[in-house]
Amino acid sequence: MTNETSMQEAAAFELQFRSLYAQGRALAFPCDSEGHVDLDHFTERLRNNYLYARAMLGRQYAWPRVARSGPQSGLGS
Repeated sequence: MTNETSMQEAAAFELQFRSLYAQGRALAFPCDSEGHVDLDHFTERLRNNYLYARAMLGRQYAWPRVARSGPQSGLGS
């Protein structure tokens, strides 16, 4: 898979960490169809948020799920 192909695929999917306590709240990150993220292409803030969400699994956030990105994902902005 070329880098361009993986970036296009990442734009179509996101890894969603839903809040365990605030219904409708979540953190979402671009990923491929298998849930792999490319930390090297994240901004510092996005990378820090991703690492925070992973560290808070089971305490603040539910186990992540892969979903199609965009309006059909069901997450608010």
